[in-house]
Amino acid sequence: MTTAVLGFALFALVVTVVPGPDLLLVLRNTLRGGRRAGAAAASGAATGSLAWAVAAACGLAAALARWDAAFMVVRLAGAAYLLFLGAQALWALRAGSPEQRASPTPGGAPIGSRQAFRQGLLSCLLNPKVGVFFVAVVPQFLPEGHSVLVLTLLYGLVDAVIAAGWLLLVVLAANRLVAWLRRPRVSRALEGTAGGALLTLGTVTAVEAARA
Repeated sequence: MTTAVLGFALFALVVTVVPGPDLLLVLRNTLRGGRRAGAAAASGAATGSLAWAVAAACGLAAALARWDAAFMVVRLAGAAYLLFLGAQALWALRAGSPEQRASPTPGGAPIGSRQAFRQGLLSCLLNPKVGVFFVAVVPQFLPEGHSVLVLTLLYGLVDAVIAAGWLLLVVLAANRLVAWLRRPRVSRALEGTAGGALLTLGTVTAVEAARA
């Protein structure tokens, strides 16, 4: 069993370090609200991942994957949320006054920990691929003679810890560079890049859902 858990942990680590919406949100919130906001977004994403693991263990994620209409609705909702966040970031840059644009916080007012946590949580919960990941991958690491429910929950906890640890490392690294990152030109470029990337991810997700 130990070998199976370690194998899953290694696989989850490889998947986690691949850049995605969660990483973009963590970087953006660290830039806007500092280490606390970045850590809150990371915690929200990890909590969402754990929630999907529980859903997978209870069979909900598998049912969602088989029910095309429900899967499409969740994907479209996730795409809409990413588009909203991307448009919000770009609008904040465009609508901000010259004084706001020159302020140390990109996009105007800083983001709070609660809002950052909510963004990270919703970003993960509205991504059904996370649930499908558990349904598709966990069976490959299930040793014989062990409870599927217990091991799926354990793997979900392992994945959440790995995701939180990786994203918190990103927060610490970004926080050390915060003085440079918050220079007006750099912060505006990063905010615009993050907004554009979120819009792109949302558009791609919506197109994939429409074609499915």
